[in-house]
Amino acid sequence: MPTYVLLTTFTQQGVENVQASPERTEHAREMVKSLGGTWRDFFITMGRYDGVVIADFPDDETAAQAALTLAESGNVTTETLRAFTLDEFRDIVEAMS
Repeated sequence: MPTYVLLTTFTQQGVENVQASPERTEHAREMVKSLGGTWRDFFITMGRYDGVVIADFPDDETAAQAALTLAESGNVTTETLRAFTLDEFRDIVEAMS
């Protein structure tokens, strides 16, 4: 399955309810699983983004559905990146020639 990096930023609502964030993260993990995805990892970060989720999804549409579901809560905004493994990168580069 393709891997995606979801960068999250707390909204004002999310900051006001930050104490519930660990529980919301567990709900997000279950949501990813319910969509047929695999939750690889989660990190709280310092800097431009407040959190990073690394997950595998069957396709771009499912990854988009997950990102929209997270954002729909009103607690975070998301930016989603498609991540490529080194082997996938090699295949991409080889296909260029």
